[in-house]
Amino acid sequence: MSSATPTPGTPPVRRLSLAGVLRLRRPSEIWFKPALSSVAAVAPPNLLLLAFGRLDLAMYTMAGSLCALYAHNRPYAARARTLAWVVLGMLGGVAVALVTASLTRNAVVLVTVGALLAAVQKTLCDATRVGPPGNVVLTFISSAALFVPQTLAQIPGHLALAAAAGVWAWLVGMAPALVRPHGPERRATAQALNAAAAYAATRGTGDGHASARAAGYAAVQAAWQTLLSLPATGTRATTRHALERLVVRAEVALAAPADSDPERLRGWALALRGGGRVPRTGDAPENPRDRDELLGVDAELAVRPAPLRQRLGPLAPIAARTALGCALAGYASLALGIGRPYWALVTAAALYQANLTLTWSRAVQRVVGNLAGVLLFAAVAPLAHLGQALLVLCCLALNFGAEALITRNYWLGSVCVTPMALLVTEFAGYQAPGDLMTERAVDTLVGALVGFLAAVAVTNRRAGNRVEDAVAAADRARERAARLLAEPAPATGALEAARRGLAAALTDLRATADGAAGEWWGRALPQERVVLAEQSGHRTLAEVVRRRAARPDRETGTRAEDVRP
Repeated sequence: MSSATPTPGTPPVRRLSLAGVLRLRRPSEIWFKPALSSVAAVAPPNLLLLAFGRLDLAMYTMAGSLCALYAHNRPYAARARTLAWVVLGMLGGVAVALVTASLTRNAVVLVTVGALLAAVQKTLCDATRVGPPGNVVLTFISSAALFVPQTLAQIPGHLALAAAAGVWAWLVGMAPALVRPHGPERRATAQALNAAAAYAATRGTGDGHASARAAGYAAVQAAWQTLLSLPATGTRATTRHALERLVVRAEVALAAPADSDPERLRGWALALRGGGRVPRTGDAPENPRDRDELLGVDAELAVRPAPLRQRLGPLAPIAARTALGCALAGYASLALGIGRPYWALVTAAALYQANLTLTWSRAVQRVVGNLAGVLLFAAVAPLAHLGQALLVLCCLALNFGAEALITRNYWLGSVCVTPMALLVTEFAGYQAPGDLMTERAVDTLVGALVGFLAAVAVTNRRAGNRVEDAVAAADRARERAARLLAEPAPATGALEAARRGLAAALTDLRATADGAAGEWWGRALPQERVVLAEQSGHRTLAEVVRRRAARPDRETGTRAEDVRP
């Protein structure tokens, strides 16, 4: 969100940059939770199968167990629903794969079905914003199931194993609620406060202020989405209302950075990391019945999300890229005589991101991580081949490592994912390591190359239209807020609802513009309109905050502006 008006011109020449693609980031604050959940979900089923001498069935239990990787950032009520849908989606994909495998052994047909499944899984995961690991785990399991010999009579038993493991994964995912029931919403609020503090530290004009402001509004918007998924009444409502007050202070800091105290915001964020009482802001009564400072929240609760069909429309180019790229990658692998074309298919499926620039970055990360993982497999295989118990333990250790490292950079997590996937293929019997390594390396290169070329071939010409729509939506939201500002006494909650609507529209505009800027073909984007819409929108947001700050508190007689956030 640059403050300078760009000079119109031809679209920039796209270069295949490697700068920063492999750079390590700070690990996620909760990196250990998906890692531990994954081990806790995978270990019991695998150890039971080991005890019964049926490790060959581990693929079906892992289909359910790996569902524990999802929804770790969601409040527990929302997490319960999301995990249930993920388990059902996993079972649906596996069912289609098993039925197909039982009806035909034609490799071309199997690859085609796998590519279509991958496109459906990618589209639904993006439309529902299920979050990481997205469609990759679903596609990995369903694609592998396509190439396992199967009969119709075996399918119910195999699906039952997957369903039982899925139920166990659901329980593992929900178990932390017994210890820290408000953990996800507290983390989301802390992230919003820290992001607002980072922007306030720039005073709104320092180096990096534009990116800090964009990150701040995105974090605040994510916090509101988290809090608004919680019950508005009942025992959990008290905590929710206290957290809402803190998110409001983050919003105030974003609108008035020069008048905000970054250290106080960071102090509140730090206090939320524990299990103690939610810190008080000190600028409003803490009685949950007094919602003056949270006007407009209930209005947001009444707004329903866009219908699924409407959310699926913009994803058509991504779906086409996924279907075409996965199919061509699988066919190319078959043409080379590779015995596991689903590895190439899954490699292609893992590449596709919001735009071509991000897809290129993911392709580089995938190739580097997988090739390094093949070398790690060469070191681990001799140990794993000493016995099936060691094989299972090695897979569990790699499973933990993958989830612990992947938040630092995708390629680093892939270093552990690749040998784990190779070891899983040996649950039914040991294989020659050299052959496995060669096939995996070739399939990685084929899948990445063919998959990326398919992404280049399928252009996303709708990106520019979505930017136009986002600019129009931001302008409408700004005009609504401006009209309310012109009124001497706007309706209760209307101004607050307009403020949040404008903040959401500006966040969506920035995300849409960034996504469209990463596409390589298509008409030039309306850069000037985007910058002007953001500038005027943020000025209006700041004016709304000043208007709110000038309102005396009815009970205390103080002004909100008298207490800095």
